[in-house]
Amino acid sequence: MRILLAEDSKVYRHLVTAFLRDWGFEVVIANDGSEAWKLLQKPDAPRLAVLDWVLPGIDGVELCRRIRHRDATEPYIYTLLLTSKSQKQDLLDAMQAGADDFLTKPFDAPELRARLLAATRILEVQEQLVKARESYRVAATHDSLTQVWNRAEIIDFLGREISRARRSKLPLGVVLVDVDHFKSVNDSIGHLAGDMVLKEVAQRMRSRLRLYDGVGRYGGEEFLLVLPGCDLGTTTSRADELRLAVCSQPVMCNTHSITITASMGTTLAGPCLGLEAILQMADAALYDAKRKGRNRVEEAVREPVSQ
Repeated sequence: MRILLAEDSKVYRHLVTAFLRDWGFEVVIANDGSEAWKLLQKPDAPRLAVLDWVLPGIDGVELCRRIRHRDATEPYIYTLLLTSKSQKQDLLDAMQAGADDFLTKPFDAPELRARLLAATRILEVQEQLVKARESYRVAATHDSLTQVWNRAEIIDFLGREISRARRSKLPLGVVLVDVDHFKSVNDSIGHLAGDMVLKEVAQRMRSRLRLYDGVGRYGGEEFLLVLPGCDLGTTTSRADELRLAVCSQPVMCNTHSITITASMGTTLAGPCLGLEAILQMADAALYDAKRKGRNRVEEAVREPVSQ
């Protein structure tokens, strides 16, 4: 584990650095508080910081305070203060500023090591909690099979983008996608093959979308795409590119080579249309694409009455 050591005393700095390296830590050294703060603001900042209380520029307590005022989404940095202060109020002030632990000088190596091992355990548990929270978030918002957003999340995203488009007066493209003849894949080859088809379709579309586009499984073999900033012509053109990507090569399932195509309906989120009306327009365009022979993209031809 990487550890930041901020200590202006050469004697203590060399001594503590030797201990830390012997214990397997990768040591990042700061000679004063200002240098330490610059290092702690980097994306790859050490997660564990040993800070002397008295430092030129920015002292250890102020460093703790600044660390705790960082964005809550940034990784937690565990701080251990080294100090010659022993008054109870001083130590309380340090803890209130955000210090996780402190060690009074002079200290012995075994105690420092024990405190750092405890800090490491705390950081490991905290990392596990972050990963668990992210796992729960993904499970709540993503389709477990295709790993794109689930129906609730993509509709929520569409609602937010409709509001954003109205505020910014920018276009918003919407595409409804249906995998052609999907039921026959399930019936003739099996549900495992059907699952592989859905996963491959999702991956092929997602790999060609922009970071700020949205894609979600709308239901069964249907997907919903939300394309911010795209007018109807651009939306239809991009949908056709995605259609070609979907059918670019067969999906292999054991010895079966499965040819896949998709029908798509495109529409624009008009300034007076509600979410349900927009989805109805996309669905009508999709129905038109399937009626005309599938494996094609059709645009919504008219706007229904807004809801």
